[in-house]
Amino acid sequence: MLHEKNFKYSGKPVENAEKALVMIHGRGGFAEEILQISGHLNVEDFALVAPQANNNSWYPLSFLAPEEQNQPWLNSALEMLLLLESELNEKGISSENIYFLGFSQGACLTLEYVTRNAKKYGGVVAIIGGLIGEKVNTGNYITDFDQTPIFIGTSDPDAHVPLERVEHSAEILKNKNARVELRIYKDGGHAILKEEMGVANSFIFGYTKPSKEA
Repeated sequence: MLHEKNFKYSGKPVENAEKALVMIHGRGGFAEEILQISGHLNVEDFALVAPQANNNSWYPLSFLAPEEQNQPWLNSALEMLLLLESELNEKGISSENIYFLGFSQGACLTLEYVTRNAKKYGGVVAIIGGLIGEKVNTGNYITDFDQTPIFIGTSDPDAHVPLERVEHSAEILKNKNARVELRIYKDGGHAILKEEMGVANSFIFGYTKPSKEA
């Protein structure tokens, strides 16, 4: 893999956790920065893990570029997330208890990964992102989400992520049996908003499953 295995951890130790939140930074970002967002979320009992991209970028060009122009970096990033999910499974956290959160380039990568590997996940939060490619290749998405809740928040307008692609992505996710909550914030800026964290808490992290001891 071009992206080296470089996972940063916080929250509850994976070995003692029943749930995990995978947090994926944007272009130019750091794993440690995206982990700090957890302080605004109802994830006190979660293991938190954030992979770090080589050179702080998951792929070189816009997510709207032809997919082949972002290779082999895109495939390497997707393989890195598959490795991370598999490691969490091996440590006792099932995929239905794995949650994902991504911002900007990290939101695009998050949506692309979970849709290519659609199954019952705990939930997904994507802030300013959409499915990847000059044209979305729905042939990559062959399974369904089994009612996974997915929250997509975006600004209108956004200099990097057109609203049309966000809305198109949301429709694809719905067709893949996801429960999608799309919120559009007028002139919200290319940032994670307090309001978006509120929606994430109510729609994604509002329900905590009973512990194994209960």
